[in-house]
Amino acid sequence: MKKIKRHLLLAAVLATPLLTMGGAARADDMHGGPMHAGPPPFARGEPGGPPPFLGGVELTAAQQDQVFAILHAEAPYLREQGKLAANAREALRALAGADQYDDAKAAALAQDMAAAEANLALQRARTQQKLRAVLTPEQRKQQAEEQPRRPPPRP
Repeated sequence: MKKIKRHLLLAAVLATPLLTMGGAARADDMHGGPMHAGPPPFARGEPGGPPPFLGGVELTAAQQDQVFAILHAEAPYLREQGKLAANAREALRALAGADQYDDAKAAALAQDMAAAEANLALQRARTQQKLRAVLTPEQRKQQAEEQPRRPPPRP
């Protein structure tokens, strides 16, 4: 029993420096300068960042503010329509798996879902036009040249 305690104590003593060195290495990474400072503000692909179709276009600070204002103003409507579509989709899925199926109710749910999805698609097109209006003619040309390089969006 005494031998087991001694081995456990020895293992703990030997493991302690290894554990503390791992934490120190992580701490160095967190304060490692600009490369480790995290994504730049307004990073592409980040929530709240510019949409992907603006990829490759360098925006001025004023343009970034305008893009933010446009996206921020439209967020509540997009969220509302997204929730409506999701709720209708879930209700339709539940109805399809229910013991009693009502075709009229299913059709109404499908219509609700389609209307919300259509509203979302229309709002995305409107938003894209508002954002394009923020760009200079040179930036619009650059954005148009970047478009063919990207793979088509997933369905």
